[in-house]
Amino acid sequence: MRPLEGIRVLEMGQLIAGPFCGQLLADFGAEVVKIEPPGVGDSMRQWGRTDDKGHPLWWPVIGRNKKSLTLDLRKPEAQDVVRALAAECDIIVENFRVGRMEAWGLGYDALKAINPRIIMVRVTGFGQSGPYKERAGFAAVCEAMGGMRYIGGYPDRPPVRIGISIGDTLAGQSGFQGALLALHHREKSGEGQVVDASIYESVLSVMEGVIAEYDGGGHIRERSGSILPGIAPSNAYPTNDGNTTIVIGANQDSLFRRLTALMGQPELADDPRFKNHRARGENQTLIDDIIGAWSATKPAAWLMDALAEAGVPAGLTYTAREMLADPHFQARQSITRVEDEAIGPLAMQNVFPVLSETPGEIRHTGPKLGEHTEQILTDWLKYDQEKIGELRSNNII
Repeated sequence: MRPLEGIRVLEMGQLIAGPFCGQLLADFGAEVVKIEPPGVGDSMRQWGRTDDKGHPLWWPVIGRNKKSLTLDLRKPEAQDVVRALAAECDIIVENFRVGRMEAWGLGYDALKAINPRIIMVRVTGFGQSGPYKERAGFAAVCEAMGGMRYIGGYPDRPPVRIGISIGDTLAGQSGFQGALLALHHREKSGEGQVVDASIYESVLSVMEGVIAEYDGGGHIRERSGSILPGIAPSNAYPTNDGNTTIVIGANQDSLFRRLTALMGQPELADDPRFKNHRARGENQTLIDDIIGAWSATKPAAWLMDALAEAGVPAGLTYTAREMLADPHFQARQSITRVEDEAIGPLAMQNVFPVLSETPGEIRHTGPKLGEHTEQILTDWLKYDQEKIGELRSNNII
C-alpha cells in the first residue's frame, strides 16, 4: 500500500509549480485528477523537447500517475462540477493568480463550506497576502527576488540561472510538504486548511545563511563561480579526458590530508598556508591551482577509483548520458523506464525519497487529454451517461 493511497486530489492550474506538487502526491499513491481546458490541455503538453515523431518528452514525466479530466472552468456549469468534486476530495492544488478561484466561486471559504476537511494548496509567485500578491510571478522573477539569481555565476559577469526552473520545483515541493503537514493536522482536528506556497519564499527558504550574514555582520554574499568562498578545496577540476571535469570535496582537515597523500604531496597538509580550514580558505585559489595541475594529468576513471579508495568525496560532472550508464544509478533504479503509449519505453527519474515499507511508484506516464473524464464523473459523482452527454454537448467537458 502506497502512503497516500485513498487520498483524492484535484489538480488545477498549469505549467510547473502546481503540477509538480501534484506529481509528487501522485507518485506516493494519491488519486490525482488533473483538470484541464478542453481541446488544449495543460501547456506542459507542448513545452520542452520532443522525440523524432514530435511527441513531447516532459509531459509524460510531470503528468505521470495522474488522471485527466477536461472542464472549461470559465463556465458556471463547470464550476458546479468542481464544487461537487470538492465534496468528494481531500486536497485541491491550484496555481492560478490570486483571486481567480474566488472569481469563479471556488475560493477556500466557499469550498470549505461544502467540505470542512478540504485542504487547499495555493501556489503563486508572491503568496496570498502582501502588496505583491496580485503580481504575475514566474520562477525566473521569484528566483531573482528570493536571492538565488544574484549569487549565481561569476563575479565579473551578470547573474545567471541554472538550466531548470528551480523556483517552480521548490514551490511544488513546498506545496507537497505543506499538504502532508495539513493531512497530519487533519487527522487530529478533522479540519482542513490553506497551504500558502509562494515561489519566492520557497527560494528564500534554501538560501542558507544569506539573510543572517547580512543582518548580523553586514556581509552580502556575492557570485563566486564554481566555489564557495572560504570552503577549500571544493571545486570542479580538470582531467586529461578532454572536457570531463571532476568535483572533489576535501575541505575537512582529515580529507585534505588523504587527498595530498594521494597526490604524492603529503607536505601540503602541514603547510601553514593549507594546514586548517581557515588557512585553506584564505589561499583558496592557490590550493585549487595545485590540485588542478595534478588532476589534469590523470584520466577521469583513475581519479574516481583512486579518490574512492582514499575516502575522498568526488564525482564526475554528469549529463543524462552518464546517469543512465552509471552502475550505482542502475542498482538503485534511480532512473526507470516506463511504457508510454505514444513514445514507447521512456527513461525518467524514479520516485524519491525511497521508503522501505511504502515506496512510491510510477504506474503510468502522463495521460491523454480528457482520458479519465467520464470515469471520474461516473465514479466520484455518479453522473449517468445522459448527464455526461449534456455536459459534452454544451462544451463543458
